[in-house]
Amino acid sequence: SGSAGMDLATATTVTLSTPAVTLVPTGIRGPLGDGLSALLLSRSSATRQGLFVLPGVIDADFTREIQIMVWTPTPPCQIPLGSRIAQLIPFHSQVPHHLEKTRGDGGFGSTGPAQLLWSQKVSARRPCYRCTFKHSTLQQEIQLEGIMDTGADVTIIS
Repeated sequence: SGSAGMDLATATTVTLSTPAVTLVPTGIRGPLGDGLSALLLSRSSATRQGLFVLPGVIDADFTREIQIMVWTPTPPCQIPLGSRIAQLIPFHSQVPHHLEKTRGDGGFGSTGPAQLLWSQKVSARRPCYRCTFKHSTLQQEIQLEGIMDTGADVTIIS
């Protein structure tokens, strides 16, 4: 009927008693079929009720149960069985196959090993740092020096 997505409903009744992120089961398992991946997004009706669905990506090779990450700023919040709080927006991945990685089995960011290469505790001062990037295959390295912008909780250099 022209809808961009498919609604996802809860497989159980869930009560959010804290503002912590909670995983809500759907009873639906991947893969989605036809090589499709999907964006998992909130339905506007959930947000109007004070329930926030955190967005996610369901990869085409995902084989576990699809779960919805939710939180509420005003607990307690009960989500009845069968509540349609999220939607899947299917798409075909545009990532070349030679860039794909072997999937881990933990779900929620489990594709490959952790990639934290450098971290720094954020403080009130704006510190100056030198960072060296090394490319092991090409045997090259680059040094960057500058003032780190710590205005955000997390700073990412990509």
